Amino acid sequence: MNMHNDPLSLSSPLCVFLLIVLSNFPIPSNCALESFVYVGCSQLKYAPGSPYESNVNSILSSIVNSASITNFNNFKISLPGSAPSDVVYGLFQCRGDLSNSDCHDCVSNAVSRLGASCVGASGGALQLDGCFVRYDNASFLGDEDKTVVSDKCGPSIADDTDLLTRRDAVLSYLTAGGQFFRVAGSGKVQGVAQCVQDLSVSECQDCLSEAIQRLKSECGSSPWGDMFLGKCYARYSERGYTSKSENDDEVEKTLAIFIGLIAAVAIVIVFLSFLSKLFEKKGN
Repeated sequence: MNMHNDPLSLSSPLCVFLLIVLSNFPIPSNCALESFVYVGCSQLKYAPGSPYESNVNSILSSIVNSASITNFNNFKISLPGSAPSDVVYGLFQCRGDLSNSDCHDCVSNAVSRLGASCVGASGGALQLDGCFVRYDNASFLGDEDKTVVSDKCGPSIADDTDLLTRRDAVLSYLTAGGQFFRVAGSGKVQGVAQCVQDLSVSECQDCLSEAIQRLKSECGSSPWGDMFLGKCYARYSERGYTSKSENDDEVEKTLAIFIGLIAAVAIVIVFLSFLSKLFEKKGN
């Protein structure tokens, strides 16, 4: 019985090589959604094993569970046996363009980080690129908060008048919008703005107007800027804001080229194998 090796079988050197390389090749992910922005923790601590700790654990669990079906929710938790001082208030807000799955993943990550950053704290807030989580022992639900919690600006580019003109157009559009989540773009410049949805529409507009005005003032000649207030934020950048990480597009392009090259090599090997068998038959 004649035995021969199929060049494309799973045990062939080519396929083994492909499996090894592809298994180690970076795959695009949504890690940008979980990029850290800021965290804040209350100085007031609760006693381990106290009813308040049980309420904190309960509200954080409720937040994670709810994030799989909606991009915003708020809670007031007081388990049986809790005193009025043990009540915990909390909420989460995902970016308006996220799927339920991405929202849940982001919130789950945020809650985990919040727990690690604010161990034993009676209150805490954490913002990632894709979501926001907060809990406290004093009610903040429905309260407008225009306190600056995080602001960043890129380097000055005063000579790039076209980019700055487009930036101003983007920010003007974001100011004029009437939604809780707003996006705008002009050329390479993209912007995004969002309020926490426990605010009214008018409170959201007031908060975003403040954030955008501060953004213009503090990041006047910068190619990118972030302004996060207590209950809203506004951002602009040349690279935009999507659910992909900055490197995903390059990874996808590189992966496509790599797979194309491997396919070409495989075709050449098959062709050479065919010629080899053809010559063997002629030789016989």
